[in-house]
Amino acid sequence: MAELKFEITQHIAELGDNGRGWTKEFNLVSWNDREPKYDIRDWSPDHSRMGKGVTLTADELVTLRDVINDLDLDSFEEE
Repeated sequence: MAELKFEITQHIAELGDNGRGWTKEFNLVSWNDREPKYDIRDWSPDHSRMGKGVTLTADELVTLRDVINDLDLDSFEEE
């Protein structure tokens, strides 16, 4: 299996934690020396391991922003 190369080029925000030290983060990440993309996933405390996540281009992020802005968040209950 080929080694996955990554670099967090910009930490944007910590969205939460799972209580065991891992944090869900929103970052710009370069995967395998490619152009950085927006990324949301869980990271270990030293960022050596990561969970499954979602990677978005700038255009996809704009679309997601627009969808979120149109949501009626008052209708959602907090867990």
